Amino acid sequence: MTGAAGLPLLFLDVDGPLIPFGADPQEYPAHALSPRLRGAGMNPLLARVDPRHGAKLTALPCEVVWATTWMDEANECIAPLLGLQQLAVVVWPEPSDTDERDEREGLHWKTRALVDWAAGRPFVWVDDEVTDTDRIWVAAHHQGRALVHRVDARLGLTDDDYAALTSWLRQPFRSRRAEP
Repeated sequence: MTGAAGLPLLFLDVDGPLIPFGADPQEYPAHALSPRLRGAGMNPLLARVDPRHGAKLTALPCEVVWATTWMDEANECIAPLLGLQQLAVVVWPEPSDTDERDEREGLHWKTRALVDWAAGRPFVWVDDEVTDTDRIWVAAHHQGRALVHRVDARLGLTDDDYAALTSWLRQPFRSRRAEP
């Protein structure tokens, strides 16, 4: 993960991909948190973050960018758990009438902002809320190659997800289609 403009971007959501939810709480392993970690005592869900994600994300040939409502708190709370450096953060625009229309049409509120942020660079978007509507919109409006990858929020990122991301990121970048 470097800031090299030649690498694809990986837009990463936190809730769902890194903090699984939706299953019985006892199904999730609890990982030890340092009491010095910001938010450790305030957010019990942080213990669900598997620190092994850090090495897996670092091994991907891309530039990881936080694409989450955690915004800068992802760098303060999540990055230290994963052993990651400070990452770029997508700053979300204020809600607009366009967002309301997009929501009625099934487009995720992040979709337009991520395509704008990518500015034509190839990207992967890892989130638990994306749908085919987002894939279709990205394919029609993004000039670069894109993979819109849905993660099961009950499981978080799995080895199968990492295999799919690695496979896609290692392909030559010649297609303009958003892929499932």
